[in-house]
Amino acid sequence: MRPNVLLITLDQFRGDCLSVAGHPLVKTPNLDALAGHGVRLSRHYSQAAPCAPGRASLYTGMYQMNHRVLGNGSPLDGSFDNVALMARRAGFSPALFGYTDQAVDPRDTTGPDDPRLSTYEGVLPGFDVALDLTGPHAPWTRWLGERGHDVTVGHVKLLSTENERAAEHSVSSFLTDSFGEWLDEQGAGWFAHLSYLRPHPPYRAAGEFATMYDPDEVGDPIEPASQRHELHDLMLTVKETAAPAEQFRVRRMRAQYYGMISEVDSQLGRVWQMLRARGDWDSTIILVTSDHAELLGDHGLRNKGGFFEQSQHILGILSAPGCASAGHVVESFSENVDLFPTLCDLLGQEIPLQCDGRSLVPLLAGEEPPYWRDAAHWEYDWSPIVLPLGDFPWPHDRRLSTYSLAVRRDATHAYVQFGDGTYLCFDIATDPTWRTVETSPSVVLEKARAMLQWRMNHARRDLAHMLVGENGGGRWPAGVAWRD
Repeated sequence: MRPNVLLITLDQFRGDCLSVAGHPLVKTPNLDALAGHGVRLSRHYSQAAPCAPGRASLYTGMYQMNHRVLGNGSPLDGSFDNVALMARRAGFSPALFGYTDQAVDPRDTTGPDDPRLSTYEGVLPGFDVALDLTGPHAPWTRWLGERGHDVTVGHVKLLSTENERAAEHSVSSFLTDSFGEWLDEQGAGWFAHLSYLRPHPPYRAAGEFATMYDPDEVGDPIEPASQRHELHDLMLTVKETAAPAEQFRVRRMRAQYYGMISEVDSQLGRVWQMLRARGDWDSTIILVTSDHAELLGDHGLRNKGGFFEQSQHILGILSAPGCASAGHVVESFSENVDLFPTLCDLLGQEIPLQCDGRSLVPLLAGEEPPYWRDAAHWEYDWSPIVLPLGDFPWPHDRRLSTYSLAVRRDATHAYVQFGDGTYLCFDIATDPTWRTVETSPSVVLEKARAMLQWRMNHARRDLAHMLVGENGGGRWPAGVAWRD
């Protein structure tokens, strides 16, 4: 019998903020329970930030250098395959609860006046929208208004004041309620994507979760290094001061972030109960991850972006019927580009040639294929920020491409290559806080070569390894299909 599929994203969720992963303070009993039922990916990474680029990699299985979604508002090429379209080929009607942040390909619109071009919060092609939480969060604000709350302040203010309302009225609770109502109407063989906003800012946890963590107990962030790259200085968002008021502001932010994590974890506990009540718990593929992480004051930064690991190390938990022993922890490097191929594999669908990732199914079974990666990779492009600030004649002026970076993080080092030709190499075996620079030229050269090899090995290959000729097609690899 075909399994159900539940794809869950928790926006901006750090990979170290799980109690099962050893966090000394944060409580995540329901995510812990899923990890005990399935598999936890302990070294799992997002491939880009902010939301749209990170989700483009998740949904298409492609690195940013190939899908080219650089920022919120960069169009996603309409020719790309994705997880929702694959689900339809597998016989599902995939339902979306929340948002996907994928801007429409302008070539697939009716012209410059097409309303879809007015927002970056477009829906990934292939999904049926069961709950639309894009833009003003209209269904949630209407629901709050019906319960006596003043909604004239708008959704941003409503999110910023979640601490003033009961947790039952949070945006996360509303999404969970909506999913439950939808689930009651489903038979066997459903596919749902729950795209929760939290723990994304504003940094305000809902209801009692706003006071769950004491700011005095959350610990201090990693201090900025004395020698820094100019991009780091450009991004500095937390004042470098030891003043008590500033310290409390950062600690309060961290306490609210942890509260948002525990609140959304409580919502997942409700989802698990729904599945068990229906008898779906053991027949559902459950995949939980994030689009990127949260710097949370580390290195003087908050939110996401740049090259530091705290922006890209995310949670990854997968439970699949009959796929792995309960409680298994995968220590190998895994990436969000692996998740689309993994779902293809689990559902018996061909993995598209566009995919840069690989199926995790062998790792879930405790095996590690000889071809598996020995590092994690991510990219960041800040040209969308620079673009409005200068004159960059289109299309042959390439200066915008210099405002980018790529990171290769292995077991001992993190090598950062910038588009302007500069680089950084951190010795993270000596100093896991990413503040100690590697000084050995031979080590730096080794890591730079590995970065170049990674990029060369992942160039787009859709038609690259087929041959046409006198035999009427020559070599026709799997994954290349005739167009209708």
